[in-house]
Amino acid sequence: MVFDRLVFRVHAIKRMFERNISPEDVRHVLKTGEPIEDYPDDTPYPSRLILGWRGSRPIHVVAADNDRDRETIVITTYEPEPDRWEPDFRRRKAP
Repeated sequence: MVFDRLVFRVHAIKRMFERNISPEDVRHVLKTGEPIEDYPDDTPYPSRLILGWRGSRPIHVVAADNDRDRETIVITTYEPEPDRWEPDFRRRKAP
């Protein structure tokens, strides 16, 4: 689920700036991407890793939903490194 209200953690904003990922990129990934990992034990809210695409560029977004306040919290975002992920960027490569 993605709520209309987005909250960007300071960490996410720093990483977005460093990695040239715009708020519009993040919104696009949240709306069109697919969850590829779930982190149900994260606190204060369970989170998930979402894979989305901006053109040919893969983008991962880690986000959590605060159901009580009806907001989605963006924790971090990055472009997955091909040497750490399978070619489809959905699964991590074995160590």
